[in-house]
Amino acid sequence: MDISILIQTFIAVFVLADAVGNIPIVLVLTKGMMPDQRNKVIDKAIIVAIAVLLLFAFAGQIILNYLEISIGSLRIAGGLLLLLIALKMLQGELDQPIIEEGRDVAITPLALPLLAGPGTLTTVMLLMSKSQSPHIAVAVGILGAMLITWLILRLANLIDQWIGAEGGVIVTQLLGFLLAALAVEIGSTGIRELFLS
Repeated sequence: MDISILIQTFIAVFVLADAVGNIPIVLVLTKGMMPDQRNKVIDKAIIVAIAVLLLFAFAGQIILNYLEISIGSLRIAGGLLLLLIALKMLQGELDQPIIEEGRDVAITPLALPLLAGPGTLTTVMLLMSKSQSPHIAVAVGILGAMLITWLILRLANLIDQWIGAEGGVIVTQLLGFLLAALAVEIGSTGIRELFLS
């Protein structure tokens, strides 16, 4: 097993998943849920993110080539998805758990594109092609990074108790604005890749 590839994968996936930065977003998206419900959402999001990352690590380029999808298109789609969520946050429409509205936030936007976004998917595909036998190293790096991410996201319940209801409203508005900016950044990167490169 290539230790350098393992370390590179672990660091890249952990940094790009941005567990600490995503805690407030988890709190907003799971607003009104009991702690055990929130934990189930986090568990499911991590499992889905791991599955998608491993799929893209081993077969991502084949899938994208077959469907004729570029990384730029992935970035634009991810940016639009995040922008829609950000607009709901800014309009105060996320007062009830989204899971009760017939849609599961564990899959979108938590697993995709927050934990396993276009940047992370591209990175694991590139690392997989970096050496002759990186497969085990990349897989272990992904699993290790996601385990630490899961442990950090599980702290969301403690943070929720600490900030309280009024703090939650402030955090929602602030993060809605920042998430909108992040969405535009991801989307604009995709647009540059598609049209200006």
